[in-house]
Amino acid sequence: MNSMVQVKQSDAEGAAPGLGVKPKVIARDVNVFYGDKHALKGVNLDVPARAVTALIGPSGCGKSTFLRCINRMNDTIPICRVTGKIEIDERDIYDPTLDVVQLRARVGMVFQKPNPFPKSIYENVAYGPRIHGFAKTKAELDEIVAGSLRKAGLFEEVKDRLQESGTGLSGGQQQRLCIARAIAVNPEVILMDEPCSALDPIATAKIEELMDELRENFTIIIVTHSMQQAARVSERTAFFHLGYLVEEGRTEEMFTKPKDQRTQDYITGRFG
Repeated sequence: MNSMVQVKQSDAEGAAPGLGVKPKVIARDVNVFYGDKHALKGVNLDVPARAVTALIGPSGCGKSTFLRCINRMNDTIPICRVTGKIEIDERDIYDPTLDVVQLRARVGMVFQKPNPFPKSIYENVAYGPRIHGFAKTKAELDEIVAGSLRKAGLFEEVKDRLQESGTGLSGGQQQRLCIARAIAVNPEVILMDEPCSALDPIATAKIEELMDELRENFTIIIVTHSMQQAARVSERTAFFHLGYLVEEGRTEEMFTKPKDQRTQDYITGRFG
């Protein structure tokens, strides 16, 4: 049906990791309202642990809104109201007794536009572990910083200039620095909101390669406009349209045998 999208071979062979395990994130009947606007409508979704789940759909369909529910970023919007239930490891993240600061340490976020702090490369990565008290000594902090930069595939490029400003890096390096900053507090879930849309193809390829490595240790949820990217990096794909989750499933099946006509129309370029 759709020869333009190359799907990960591991999916086609039925060997994608993380799909036979208990879900890491469970959403049930999630609705989001911005004032009178009903932006997200009754979403039910299970996100498997240690795998990449892609959220696709046209602009304004609710995929980024859903992503921001998972670390309660919507709390920062006064007119926003969220109903329903979202659990991480069977704990309701909207429970009033839950510490939102701790939640955001467990659920890291990487935004569309790289946003390093106006600090040194070292301080960008050290910031989270320092405020959360992860390191007792400077040596421990050095180790966390170096380890996070290595996991983000950046250490070799910046090891001799850790005291230089993070804003002086290239766009692709800045985005990997933001990923290093996110994983420095050892989160369990990483949310990525179109992390490659501001990057060139070479930098995009490095981020995609990085996602492939990170999914061994982290649950990754990525919003992307690029169906090719969703096919390359994800094990599961969820298609959103007009605030509804239309369907979700194994990426290979979504791109070759979608169950819903709207999914097929979007994937084949009839709208979007």
